[in-house]
Amino acid sequence: MMLLLGIALAALLWWFAKGYARSDRAAVTRALKIVGGILALGVAVVLGAKGRIDMALLLGGFGAWALGWGALNLPEPWRRIIPVRTPPRSSRIRSAMIEMEIDHATGRMEGAVLAGTLAGRRLSSLDHSALRRLYDECSALDSEGLALLEAYLDRRFAGWREDAQGDRDTRTRVHAQAGVMSKDEAYQILGLQPGAGLDEIQKAYRTLMKKLHPDQGGTAYLAARVNQARETLLSRHR
Repeated sequence: MMLLLGIALAALLWWFAKGYARSDRAAVTRALKIVGGILALGVAVVLGAKGRIDMALLLGGFGAWALGWGALNLPEPWRRIIPVRTPPRSSRIRSAMIEMEIDHATGRMEGAVLAGTLAGRRLSSLDHSALRRLYDECSALDSEGLALLEAYLDRRFAGWREDAQGDRDTRTRVHAQAGVMSKDEAYQILGLQPGAGLDEIQKAYRTLMKKLHPDQGGTAYLAARVNQARETLLSRHR
């Protein structure tokens, strides 16, 4: 059995090495992890049957890691046995003056001021007068930061636009036209790790759009940034 597994592994490695140069390296890496995980689990079963429980557990743990098994995608019978916690996913969108963090599960926004007279402060710690000062600074210096701040204010103070500006239509207007987005920035916006697959990209996109689309209480600017992030990452797979 071990000999057959070794031959199969060698054949698979040769096949992957042959196509590696002309393939998406991230996709090949993911495929190798999947194959390695399956083989490791197979060897773990054989070793367990032979009484080598220590080695079986070691290889089984490696196989589970390689396959990316977590609390949400473990096979159903194992979910009650192996409670694996997955960290909460969040997105980060950054401008010259503001960095905004968006929780995927709740849509909650929190931000930090990166520059200006309020640099280093959290948005949640600012009162109305401080937020107004920050709003004026962003209006003058950072159009993208202004759009982020408006999105935050929409969530924190319902009706602030009518009180401050007398403008009910600013929610659907995109204030800032972003330039070319890097892949690293796109991963941060969607809350993904570099090399994420198509399914992960689409899932993160759908989750965020449910929270940030203007029809769901979001803003056109944030929706546009999420769309741009998805297109940037999907271009890798075309």
